[in-house]
Amino acid sequence: MKKESLYLRIARSIEHQIQHNVLKVGDQLPSIRTVCREHGVSMTTALQAYYDLMGKGLIESRPQSGYYVSYSYKRIPATPSTSSPINNFNGGETSALIARVYSELGSTENLSFSLGVPDPRLLPVAKMNKAIVNAMRDLPGGGTSYDPIQGNSKLRRQIARGAFSWEGKLDERDLVTTAGCMNALAYSLMALTKRGDAIATESPVYFGVLQLAQSLGLNVLELPTNPVTGIELDALKKVLGAGKVKLCLLTSNFSNPLGSCMPDEHKKEVVGLMDRYNIPLVEDDLYGDIYFGHHRPKSCKTYDESGIVLWCGSVSKTLAPGYRVGWVAPGRFMDRVVQTKLYHSVSSVALTQEAIGNFLETGRYEHHLRKLRRTLHANSLQYLRVIGDSFPEGTRVSRPEGGFLLWVELPTAVDTVKLYELALRHRISVAPGRMFTLQQQYTNCLRLSYGLLWDDRVERALTTVGKLAKKMV
Repeated sequence: MKKESLYLRIARSIEHQIQHNVLKVGDQLPSIRTVCREHGVSMTTALQAYYDLMGKGLIESRPQSGYYVSYSYKRIPATPSTSSPINNFNGGETSALIARVYSELGSTENLSFSLGVPDPRLLPVAKMNKAIVNAMRDLPGGGTSYDPIQGNSKLRRQIARGAFSWEGKLDERDLVTTAGCMNALAYSLMALTKRGDAIATESPVYFGVLQLAQSLGLNVLELPTNPVTGIELDALKKVLGAGKVKLCLLTSNFSNPLGSCMPDEHKKEVVGLMDRYNIPLVEDDLYGDIYFGHHRPKSCKTYDESGIVLWCGSVSKTLAPGYRVGWVAPGRFMDRVVQTKLYHSVSSVALTQEAIGNFLETGRYEHHLRKLRRTLHANSLQYLRVIGDSFPEGTRVSRPEGGFLLWVELPTAVDTVKLYELALRHRISVAPGRMFTLQQQYTNCLRLSYGLLWDDRVERALTTVGKLAKKMV
C-alpha cells in the first residue's frame, strides 16, 4: 500500500474516533513512536497522519507533551431546516441586492466570504500558464483557427473518460463545449424553453440561475429543499404531475448555496420521474469533483437511459475560473443545443480548451484535485469550529460533504443584509441569503465560502462576522 494511503487511513481512523466522541477534547493521542509500532509504519508516515489532522484543526501539538484532541463535533451547530418557499415573486429586490453585493468584489482590500470561486493560491497557476504555452505550440495557427462547433476534441474526449468515475456512459461525440457552466445552462434553457414557460429548481438556488431565467422571460418555481439530501421528491412529483413546468434545473452534487448532495436512490428516482412525464432535466454538476469522501458521487446522468438529462459541468470551480471552459452532454437534445451554440458563439475559445484538455490528459488534474479536496475539507471543519464558537446561540449551518460553500441560518432577529453592511465596514464581504431566491425569504441566512486559504486573518474575519451577528440578536 502506498505511503499516502497509509497516512490517510491512520488519519481517518483517528478522525472517526473524534467524530463519534471516542476521543474527546483534551484527550492525549498515542505518541508518534506508538503509532509507528502499532501500524507498522515509518515515522514520516505517522507524522503525515498527525499533520493532516492538525491541518483540519482536529488536534494540536503541545511542546514537550505530545498531541491532543482540540476539536469537538458536539460544538458544531445543528443543520438548517428544509426550505419552504412561498413562491410570492419579488425578483426586483433580488437583482438589486446581487448587484450591490457583487459591486464590491473588485476590491482587494475586502476579505471575501461571498466569492464563489477558490482562492487563486489553491490553484496550479504556473502549470496552467505552461499549458497555455503548449497549446499555442500544438494548435494549428497557434490557436487562431476555429474549433469544431462541438468544441475541442481532446477536451471532449478527456471529459468523457472522466465520466467513468461516476459510471457515465459518454464519448466525445456526446459533448458540446461551452464558455463555463453558466453558458452550458444558458444554451440548455434557450434550446428547450420559450418566454413565459416555467422551470422548477431548488430553493435556495444559485442567484446566477435566477438571473438567467429572468433574462429569458421564464417563471421560476422554487421547491422545498433539504440541506443534506437536496430537492424534496414529494414536492417535485406534485409539480410534475400537475403539468406546471417545462423543464427542471437541479444541482445534484454539493449544491450552491446549500451544499446538499442528492442520494443515489434520489437521483435514480428523479430521472425516472423525468422520463415518465417527458420533462427534460438540466443537471448542474459543477461541484461533483470536489468530494470529501472516498469516491466521486454519481450524477443523475448516470441513470439516464433515454437522453432526458442534459448534464452540465466546468472546471471553473476547480482549476481555472477565468478560462471559462465548460460543457454539456445534451442527450437527445444534441441538435437543438448545437444549433443554439452556433447562433450565439459559432465556436469556442481554442487555446483555453486545448490547455484544459492537455491538463486532464496528463493526469495533473486529478493530482491537483486530491490536494484541493484535502484543503477544502480541512477549511470546512475550521469554519464549523469558528461558527460554533463565535456565532449567536441557535445558529444552524450546513455540513456539506464536498464543494466549498456553507449555508448559515441565523436566529430570525438577524437581518443578513444589514449584517452584510456592518461586515463591509470591517472590510469583510458576505453573501446574504436573500440573493438566492426570488421570494421574500432567507432574510436571516448567509452563504459563506470556505474556498479561501485558511489563516489567522480569515479566522479573525469569520469571528468578527459572528460577533456582529450576536449584537443583532
